[in-house]
Amino acid sequence: MNEFETRMLFPDGKTSLNFVAQAGFVLKSARGTTMGVDLYLTDCVERYDGFKRLSPKVMRPDTPLSYVLASHWHLDHFDIDAMPYLLSNGRTRLVCAEDCKEHVKALHLDEGRVTYVKVGDSVRCDDITVHAVFCDHGDGAPLAVGFVFEVDGYKIYLAGDTCLRLDKAEEIAHLGPFDVMLAPINGAFGNLNEEQNVRLTAFHRPKVTIPCHYWTFAEQHGDPGVWMELLKKELPEQKYHLLAPGEQYYLDWKK
Repeated sequence: MNEFETRMLFPDGKTSLNFVAQAGFVLKSARGTTMGVDLYLTDCVERYDGFKRLSPKVMRPDTPLSYVLASHWHLDHFDIDAMPYLLSNGRTRLVCAEDCKEHVKALHLDEGRVTYVKVGDSVRCDDITVHAVFCDHGDGAPLAVGFVFEVDGYKIYLAGDTCLRLDKAEEIAHLGPFDVMLAPINGAFGNLNEEQNVRLTAFHRPKVTIPCHYWTFAEQHGDPGVWMELLKKELPEQKYHLLAPGEQYYLDWKK
C-alpha cells in the first residue's frame, strides 16, 4: 500500500477529497467511509480507443473502498480493467448510471452489490447520501448523471461529464448551497471548457471550486492555468483549489 492509499483509507476524523487524476476522486468521510467516483486507474482507454494515458497512476485497482460510483459508461469513468479488482473483495458496492449495465453484465460483476441510478434518485451509502442529478453529455451517453454528495454536514457537487446547461442548473441548485464544486474544463467530447466552467461556478457560487478532467489524454485539451486566470478575472472573490494527482484536500471549515 503506497502513501496515498494509506493516507486515504484510514479514518482520521476528517472529511477529504482525494484526487486520482482525470475526473476521479475518492471521497472519505470523517468516520472513514470511502467512495471512489469515476475512477480511471489503468490504461484501458488506450487499448480500446487509442488515447495514451499521460497522468500518473496513484492508486491500485485492488484498493479496498466502501463504494465505487460511475457517472456513465465511458471507460475513463467506468474502468473495465479496474472494476473487477475494485469489487473483488466481496464487500465493495457499486453505484452507477443505468447505461453501465452492459459493462456490469460483461464483467460478470455481482449484481447483488450494484445499484443503478437515474436523475432524481437518492441513495444512502452509510454516512454519505448520494443524489443523482442532471448532466448533458450528449447523445453518446444520454443516461449519464452528475452527483451531489452530503457528508459530515458538507454538500459536494460533482458535475460529471457535461456541457453547459444553465437552463437546467436550477434543478441542481436546490440541493445546495454547495461547499465544493468539481467540474470538467477539457472542452472536448461534450464537456465544459475553461470559460464555461467559470460560468457554471458563477451560477452556483460554491465555497470552493475545483477543476478536473484534464491532462490525462492529449486529445482532451483543458488548461488549468487558463481556467485559473479566467476565474480570477471574472470572479475575483471566488475561492478555488488546484489538485495534483494523489493530493488530498480536507474540508475543515465546519468544525
